[in-house]
Amino acid sequence: MFEFWSGAEDLPIYGFLIRATIIYVYVFILIKILGQRSMGSINPIDFIFGVIIGDVLGEPLSSGEIPLGGPLAAAALIGGFHLGLSYLALKTPRFRRVIEDEPIILIEKGKVLHNQMAKAKVTVESLMMDLRLMSASINEVDYAILEANGQISVIKKSEYQSLTPKDMLKTPSPTGYPKVLILDGRIIHANLNKVGTISWLNDQIMKHGVKNVEDVFLLTMDEGGQFYFSEK
Repeated sequence: MFEFWSGAEDLPIYGFLIRATIIYVYVFILIKILGQRSMGSINPIDFIFGVIIGDVLGEPLSSGEIPLGGPLAAAALIGGFHLGLSYLALKTPRFRRVIEDEPIILIEKGKVLHNQMAKAKVTVESLMMDLRLMSASINEVDYAILEANGQISVIKKSEYQSLTPKDMLKTPSPTGYPKVLILDGRIIHANLNKVGTISWLNDQIMKHGVKNVEDVFLLTMDEGGQFYFSEK
Protein backbone atom coordinates (compact mmCIF):
# COMPACT_ATOMS: atom_id res chain seq x y z
CA MET A 1 0.00 0.00 0.00
CA PHE A 2 2.88 2.36 0.82
CA GLU A 3 5.11 1.22 -2.03
CA PHE A 4 5.27 4.81 -3.27
CA TRP A 5 7.22 5.66 -0.08
CA SER A 6 9.34 2.55 0.50
CA GLY A 7 9.96 1.82 -3.19
CA ALA A 8 9.46 -1.32 -5.22
CA GLU A 9 11.07 -2.93 -8.25
CA ASP A 10 7.79 -2.84 -10.15
CA LEU A 11 6.36 0.38 -8.73
CA PRO A 12 3.01 1.04 -10.45
CA ILE A 13 2.31 4.23 -12.34
CA TYR A 14 0.14 5.68 -9.58
CA GLY A 15 3.14 5.33 -7.26
CA PHE A 16 5.24 7.58 -9.50
CA LEU A 17 2.36 10.07 -9.67
CA ILE A 18 2.12 10.20 -5.88
CA ARG A 19 5.90 10.61 -5.63
CA ALA A 20 5.86 13.45 -8.15
CA THR A 21 3.12 15.22 -6.18
CA ILE A 22 4.98 14.83 -2.88
CA ILE A 23 8.27 16.07 -4.32
CA TYR A 24 6.65 19.05 -6.05
CA VAL A 25 4.91 20.18 -2.86
CA TYR A 26 8.08 19.50 -0.86
CA VAL A 27 10.27 21.62 -3.17
CA PHE A 28 7.64 24.36 -3.25
CA ILE A 29 7.62 24.57 0.56
CA LEU A 30 11.43 24.38 0.67
CA ILE A 31 11.79 27.32 -1.72
CA LYS A 32 9.25 29.34 0.27
CA ILE A 33 11.23 28.72 3.47
CA LEU A 34 14.56 29.63 1.87
CA GLY A 35 13.18 32.79 0.28
CA GLN A 36 12.82 33.85 -3.32
CA ARG A 37 15.36 35.33 -5.66
CA SER A 38 15.08 36.61 -9.15
CA MET A 39 16.12 33.94 -11.65
CA GLY A 40 17.99 36.60 -13.56
CA SER A 41 20.14 37.37 -10.52
CA ILE A 42 20.86 33.84 -9.32
CA ASN A 43 24.33 33.55 -7.79
CA PRO A 44 26.69 30.53 -7.89
CA ILE A 45 25.68 29.23 -4.45
CA ASP A 46 22.01 29.20 -5.51
CA PHE A 47 22.95 27.44 -8.74
CA ILE A 48 24.83 24.71 -6.83
CA PHE A 49 21.87 24.31 -4.48
CA GLY A 50 19.45 23.94 -7.39
CA VAL A 51 21.62 21.36 -9.17
CA ILE A 52 22.09 19.22 -6.04
CA ILE A 53 18.44 19.36 -5.02
CA GLY A 54 17.38 18.48 -8.56
CA ASP A 55 19.73 15.48 -8.61
CA VAL A 56 18.77 14.24 -5.13
CA LEU A 57 15.00 14.51 -5.63
CA GLY A 58 15.01 13.60 -9.31
CA GLU A 59 16.42 10.12 -8.80
CA PRO A 60 13.39 8.75 -6.88
CA LEU A 61 11.21 9.89 -9.79
CA SER A 62 13.25 7.95 -12.32
CA SER A 63 13.78 4.84 -10.22
CA GLY A 64 10.89 3.34 -8.29
CA GLU A 65 13.17 1.12 -6.22
CA ILE A 66 14.67 3.98 -4.20
CA PRO A 67 12.86 4.76 -0.90
CA LEU A 68 11.52 8.31 -0.79
CA GLY A 69 12.43 9.10 2.82
CA GLY A 70 16.20 9.29 2.30
CA PRO A 71 16.19 11.80 -0.57
CA LEU A 72 13.67 14.01 1.24
CA ALA A 73 15.82 14.01 4.38
CA ALA A 74 18.95 14.77 2.34
CA ALA A 75 17.17 17.64 0.56
CA ALA A 76 16.10 19.06 3.92
CA LEU A 77 19.69 18.92 5.20
CA ILE A 78 21.03 20.62 2.05
CA GLY A 79 18.31 23.26 2.37
CA GLY A 80 19.37 23.83 5.98
CA PHE A 81 23.00 24.27 4.91
CA HIS A 82 21.95 26.71 2.21
CA LEU A 83 19.80 28.70 4.63
CA GLY A 84 22.65 28.79 7.15
CA LEU A 85 25.15 30.03 4.56
CA SER A 86 22.73 32.71 3.39
CA TYR A 87 22.18 33.86 6.99
CA LEU A 88 25.92 34.00 7.68
CA ALA A 89 26.50 35.95 4.48
CA LEU A 90 23.79 38.41 5.53
CA LYS A 91 25.17 38.94 9.03
CA THR A 92 28.92 38.60 8.42
CA PRO A 93 30.38 40.80 5.64
CA ARG A 94 33.75 39.01 5.75
CA PHE A 95 32.15 35.61 5.30
CA ARG A 96 29.99 37.03 2.52
CA ARG A 97 33.09 37.47 0.37
CA VAL A 98 33.86 33.76 0.80
CA ILE A 99 30.65 32.58 -0.84
CA GLU A 100 29.83 35.58 -3.03
CA ASP A 101 32.18 37.06 -5.62
CA GLU A 102 33.04 40.74 -5.46
CA PRO A 103 32.06 42.93 -8.41
CA ILE A 104 34.89 43.38 -10.93
CA ILE A 105 35.36 46.69 -12.74
CA LEU A 106 35.98 46.01 -16.44
CA ILE A 107 35.86 49.60 -17.70
CA GLU A 108 36.95 52.51 -15.52
CA LYS A 109 36.53 56.13 -16.62
CA GLY A 110 36.08 54.94 -20.20
CA LYS A 111 39.22 52.80 -20.23
CA VAL A 112 39.07 49.02 -20.63
CA LEU A 113 41.07 47.31 -17.86
CA HIS A 114 42.85 44.41 -19.57
CA ASN A 115 44.04 42.80 -16.34
CA GLN A 116 40.54 42.81 -14.88
CA MET A 117 39.14 41.39 -18.13
CA ALA A 118 41.66 38.53 -17.90
CA LYS A 119 40.86 37.99 -14.21
CA ALA A 120 37.14 37.72 -14.97
CA LYS A 121 37.81 35.65 -18.11
CA VAL A 122 35.67 38.04 -20.16
CA THR A 123 36.59 38.49 -23.82
CA VAL A 124 36.26 41.75 -25.69
CA GLU A 125 33.65 40.13 -27.94
CA SER A 126 31.58 39.12 -24.91
CA LEU A 127 31.83 42.60 -23.42
CA MET A 128 30.79 44.22 -26.70
CA MET A 129 27.83 41.84 -26.98
CA ASP A 130 26.61 42.76 -23.48
CA LEU A 131 26.94 46.45 -24.28
CA ARG A 132 24.91 46.00 -27.46
CA LEU A 133 22.19 44.17 -25.51
CA MET A 134 21.98 47.24 -23.25
CA SER A 135 21.90 49.56 -26.28
CA ALA A 136 25.13 51.14 -25.11
CA SER A 137 28.17 52.06 -27.19
CA ILE A 138 31.61 51.56 -25.66
CA ASN A 139 32.27 55.25 -26.34
CA GLU A 140 29.39 56.13 -23.99
CA VAL A 141 30.49 53.93 -21.08
CA ASP A 142 32.13 55.46 -18.02
CA TYR A 143 32.11 52.30 -15.89
CA ALA A 144 31.27 48.67 -16.71
CA ILE A 145 31.07 46.25 -13.77
CA LEU A 146 30.84 42.47 -13.78
CA GLU A 147 28.38 41.79 -10.96
CA ALA A 148 28.37 38.78 -8.63
CA ASN A 149 25.53 37.17 -10.61
CA GLY A 150 27.59 37.18 -13.82
CA GLN A 151 25.79 40.10 -15.46
CA ILE A 152 27.50 43.28 -16.62
CA SER A 153 26.07 46.60 -15.46
CA VAL A 154 26.94 49.93 -17.05
CA ILE A 155 27.20 53.53 -15.87
CA LYS A 156 27.20 55.89 -18.82
CA LYS A 157 29.20 59.09 -19.07
CA SER A 158 27.23 62.09 -17.85
CA GLU A 159 26.87 63.59 -21.35
CA TYR A 160 25.20 60.38 -22.58
CA GLN A 161 22.77 59.93 -19.70
CA SER A 162 19.10 60.64 -20.31
CA LEU A 163 17.60 63.86 -19.07
CA THR A 164 15.22 63.56 -16.14
CA PRO A 165 12.28 65.85 -15.30
CA LYS A 166 14.40 67.18 -12.42
CA ASP A 167 17.10 68.24 -14.89
CA MET A 168 14.42 70.16 -16.79
CA LEU A 169 13.11 71.77 -13.56
CA LYS A 170 9.81 69.92 -13.83
CA THR A 171 7.91 67.90 -11.25
CA PRO A 172 5.78 65.20 -12.89
CA SER A 173 2.84 63.56 -11.17
CA PRO A 174 3.76 60.43 -9.21
CA THR A 175 2.99 57.10 -10.84
CA GLY A 176 3.69 54.69 -8.00
CA TYR A 177 2.43 51.13 -7.99
CA PRO A 178 -0.63 50.71 -10.25
CA LYS A 179 -3.76 49.13 -8.80
CA VAL A 180 -5.65 46.57 -10.86
CA LEU A 181 -9.32 47.54 -10.78
CA ILE A 182 -10.68 45.12 -13.39
CA LEU A 183 -9.10 41.87 -14.48
CA ASP A 184 -10.63 39.66 -17.16
CA GLY A 185 -14.10 41.16 -16.71
CA ARG A 186 -14.08 40.92 -12.90
CA ILE A 187 -13.87 43.84 -10.46
CA ILE A 188 -11.08 43.63 -7.90
CA HIS A 189 -13.06 45.04 -4.98
CA ALA A 190 -10.10 45.08 -2.58
CA ASN A 191 -8.36 47.63 -4.84
CA LEU A 192 -11.50 49.48 -5.92
CA ASN A 193 -12.47 50.25 -2.31
CA LYS A 194 -9.22 52.20 -1.93
CA VAL A 195 -9.88 54.59 -4.83
CA GLY A 196 -13.60 54.81 -5.55
CA THR A 197 -17.00 53.21 -5.85
CA ILE A 198 -18.63 50.92 -8.39
CA SER A 199 -20.60 53.82 -9.89
CA TRP A 200 -17.34 55.77 -10.25
CA LEU A 201 -15.76 52.74 -11.92
CA ASN A 202 -18.67 52.44 -14.35
CA ASP A 203 -18.19 56.10 -15.28
CA GLN A 204 -14.51 55.45 -16.01
CA ILE A 205 -15.15 52.53 -18.34
CA MET A 206 -17.90 54.52 -20.08
CA LYS A 207 -15.29 57.15 -20.88
CA HIS A 208 -13.36 54.42 -22.71
CA GLY A 209 -16.41 53.53 -24.80
CA VAL A 210 -17.37 50.35 -22.90
CA LYS A 211 -20.71 49.83 -21.16
CA ASN A 212 -20.17 46.57 -19.28
CA VAL A 213 -17.40 45.53 -16.90
CA GLU A 214 -17.45 42.07 -18.50
CA ASP A 215 -16.08 43.60 -21.72
CA VAL A 216 -12.95 44.93 -20.00
CA PHE A 217 -9.86 42.72 -19.93
CA LEU A 218 -7.64 44.99 -17.83
CA LEU A 219 -8.08 48.37 -16.14
CA THR A 220 -5.42 49.79 -13.83
CA MET A 221 -4.89 53.16 -12.16
CA ASP A 222 -1.64 54.55 -10.78
CA GLU A 223 -1.15 57.03 -7.95
CA GLY A 224 -1.17 59.93 -10.41
CA GLY A 225 -4.67 59.01 -11.58
CA GLN A 226 -3.52 57.69 -14.95
CA PHE A 227 -5.51 54.74 -16.35
CA TYR A 228 -4.44 51.82 -18.49
CA PHE A 229 -7.36 50.28 -20.38
CA SER A 230 -7.50 47.12 -22.45
CA GLU A 231 -10.74 45.82 -23.90
CA LYS A 232 -11.48 42.15 -24.48
